[in-house]
Amino acid sequence: MSTLEYPVHGAGLGLRRTMMRSLTDQAACPVDFWEIAPENWIGVGGYYGKKLHTLTEQYPFICHGLSLSLGGPSPLDEAFLWRLKGFLKEHQIRCYSEHLSYCSDDGHLYDLMPIPFTTEAVHYVAKRIKRVQDFLEQRIAIENVSYYAAPGQQMAEIDFLNAVLEEADCDLLLDINNIYVNSVNHCYKAEEFLRQISAERTRYIHIAGHYNEAEDLIVDTHGADVIEPVWSLLEKAYQQFGVIPTLLERDFNIPALHELVCEVDHIRALQSRWQHRAEIDYNRHA
Repeated sequence: MSTLEYPVHGAGLGLRRTMMRSLTDQAACPVDFWEIAPENWIGVGGYYGKKLHTLTEQYPFICHGLSLSLGGPSPLDEAFLWRLKGFLKEHQIRCYSEHLSYCSDDGHLYDLMPIPFTTEAVHYVAKRIKRVQDFLEQRIAIENVSYYAAPGQQMAEIDFLNAVLEEADCDLLLDINNIYVNSVNHCYKAEEFLRQISAERTRYIHIAGHYNEAEDLIVDTHGADVIEPVWSLLEKAYQQFGVIPTLLERDFNIPALHELVCEVDHIRALQSRWQHRAEIDYNRHA
């Protein structure tokens, strides 16, 4: 895949309101793109609304949804989709993604619940993703999620993911930390999972930290620094796919902005290293 086909380029950071004042103090932040959860910003006015408009005029933005509940039993929230569609257009959002999970029934559960890995669930979720794409008039990306139980499992996680991508004809937000977390919690090899990912459908990458609850249980918190095995898996992704736009998530225990930028800089350094290697290999075989 040519890098020109990606919605954004380089190394990005998830924008949180606690960062806004720090951004006000700086003329520019060394981040190539930002990601926001639209649910946290739709309809927001005042200082934060104005600041968001300023930032979306200065930087490329992508959106990562929290509440669409693609695998949920209730009908899709089309009132929300109308608001979302307007928000994406208003801020010239480059890409919209959601979790391959569900989070609601009669009300929101405030957590990402696992969809059963079954053929029936593939058809159900793919149909809902197609509906969302038709409604928004654009392709969306779905994220491979961390999960702690697999009720009614009939197929492997990677087979379920790839079946949904194929049937829905949608794109992938590849979460490297989630692969690592699931590989520990469910005893599979992370690199083997990665090798079965579709390069053609991958639009961008997430990377984050987590919490070790026990030796065989990791909780995906986005509340700590990225650890070395996750950095190593990110490099494996670059080696396999080439350099893909990559975003750092941090939702809890958020440090000063300059500390987060150090991790973003580490992403950029890895990207530069693998881009350089790719250029050497290309020139060698030209």
